[in-house]
Amino acid sequence: MEKMTYETQSHTFEPVFDQNSRILILGTFPSVKSREQGFYYGHQRNRFWKLLAELTGEPLPESVEEKKQFLLRTGIAVWDVVSSCDIIGSSDSSIKNVVPADLSRVLSQAPIQEIFANGGKAYSLYRKYAEPLTGRTAKKLPSTSPANAGWQMERLAAEWKQILQYLDSEKELR
Repeated sequence: MEKMTYETQSHTFEPVFDQNSRILILGTFPSVKSREQGFYYGHQRNRFWKLLAELTGEPLPESVEEKKQFLLRTGIAVWDVVSSCDIIGSSDSSIKNVVPADLSRVLSQAPIQEIFANGGKAYSLYRKYAEPLTGRTAKKLPSTSPANAGWQMERLAAEWKQILQYLDSEKELR
């Protein structure tokens, strides 16, 4: 078995937001699959897109363009806390030598009412690097990553449905 080693990686795609974005969901750093696809939550087993579609009552987006339109249509901004770092594969726990993303760009241009962290690592990195600069707290949500196997979809949805109070959606959790 090949030993995984640290690689210095930089975030290569832009945040998704517009003047209608009311919440910002922050991940840590794109996974290998996301980096290959050039978009957020690209691993087929990551439950992010399925969860958001279920919560909002929207159809499940498949292509990158559908995912962008889904986010903009529902008022959800997405970015990551880390701009570049040393990382082993997709392992959030291996992240070191962090260069934080400049979140002020989204926060100054979009009417973000609440910031959510997708998982504990995103939350702790936000608290350490971004919160002192933004002056805004974030709410920690359980990670949608397949590595967070202890959280089944129903339990994730129960925790994540708090995002709906910030969105225009009148749709209830099914």
